[in-house]
Amino acid sequence: MAHVLVVGGGVGGLATALLTARHGHTVELFERDSRAPGAALDRDFFGWRRPSVPQAAQPHVLLGAARRVLLDELPDVHAEMLRLGAQERHELDWFDVRPPVRDGDEDLVMIQTRRIVLESALAAALRAEPGVVCRYGEPVTGLVLAPGPDAGAAPVAAPVARGGPSPVPRVTGVRTAAASYAGDLVVDAGGRRGAAERWLTAAGCRPAAVERHRTGLAYFCRWYRLPAGTPEGPRRPWSVAGGTFAGCAVFPADNRVFAVTLIVHTGDATRSALRDPAVFEEAARSFPPGAAWLDLGAEPLSEVLAIAGLDNRWCALVDEHGPVVSGFVPVGDAVTHTNPTLGQGTSLALWAALRVARTAHQDPGSADYAAGHHAWAVRTLKPWFDFQVVADTAIGERYATQGLRTGSARERAALFDCALDDPEVMRVRARVRHLAVSPEQAYADPDVRARVAQWLAARPDYVPNATGPTRAEWEKVTAAQPSGPPPPSTAERS
Repeated sequence: MAHVLVVGGGVGGLATALLTARHGHTVELFERDSRAPGAALDRDFFGWRRPSVPQAAQPHVLLGAARRVLLDELPDVHAEMLRLGAQERHELDWFDVRPPVRDGDEDLVMIQTRRIVLESALAAALRAEPGVVCRYGEPVTGLVLAPGPDAGAAPVAAPVARGGPSPVPRVTGVRTAAASYAGDLVVDAGGRRGAAERWLTAAGCRPAAVERHRTGLAYFCRWYRLPAGTPEGPRRPWSVAGGTFAGCAVFPADNRVFAVTLIVHTGDATRSALRDPAVFEEAARSFPPGAAWLDLGAEPLSEVLAIAGLDNRWCALVDEHGPVVSGFVPVGDAVTHTNPTLGQGTSLALWAALRVARTAHQDPGSADYAAGHHAWAVRTLKPWFDFQVVADTAIGERYATQGLRTGSARERAALFDCALDDPEVMRVRARVRHLAVSPEQAYADPDVRARVAQWLAARPDYVPNATGPTRAEWEKVTAAQPSGPPPPSTAERS
């Protein structure tokens, strides 16, 4: 049995602590915020200021990969989410008649919910879990290192001022303003804004190897609630519509709540106008999904919430010389932060949390353990990070140039539009979306390629991403005069 210290109480930290405890270890969790997610969902979601977690107020969806971890490892958390109002939707429900069932279809289900529902369910389970201590309001300020070289690992060659080998620093605990705490393994679940890189530098470690890709995308979202007596919104049109310079997505969530999101390029001069609620709503209505949902008479629950700086970031604590530190591994956004376009983040975080839980008994303080965790992340998480980079690059270029200009891009767009008509292509697309199979494997299937080619041949005038307003219409909408400060949201009034 190991004693594991988890730094950060977001989704990745809560899941790591809970899964690790249920695999027989003891856990201490450290979170800078003085409060834990509770059951007052609207109060916590709309009224809890969380500047270090700006994505907490943005739309989320749990893919089939995340749902599978919950069903297999944390069924009580899954059940609690449904009790709190989370909804499930099968991808093939897009069609009026669902196609014949095939193996793997059971995992093409997304959980539609706000992030606070998942956090509340995890926190409730963690409070009842023996062997776990949660230290809210006690942020970690630094790392405790072993007084000498890691006895469990051979020195690793690394360039230093005087040349020669350099031992791998070994983390044996954490420091807070109140005390120092010892552990067999420290897990960094502090997210992309965490202080781990600074702590490691202060500990004398070589710098982490960070790969970063700018997306050039900015998101603007607003939350609404469907009228009483309207339990669900429309199944169609498709919840995401992408134009040549902007996109619109609708995220159904829990308890009749949904978010409308507009996606634009950070260099688009019209984007600042979207902060005005009246301009935002008119712009959203220029896309079929936005119009379909907003026309239901939904009540606004928030102001327009903006988020940018959506880099895709990969952080490796192993370089060409080996691990830069032992006794310390990252999960969640601390190892890979992916732009929310594809909704992968929670799934990748749960995979990493489960990996820690299943391996924490394997000499977790050693350099071999650190190297093994990194190798697993490269095999399991990195391909999805790379896929996200490619997808976001294509979107960013399309928005920046206001159109698709190559045949290959046209074919890629056709694959997604073809899926709306062809159940077999939809199934393949859904398997990629839910992280069940790699895009390289899925989209290279001869049958899929033939179906998309046939679909394109029947539509010689097909124009990719034609849904939504023209540029002239968009500029007319976003040039509207601001309507003044928005009214307080329902949560603020209550």
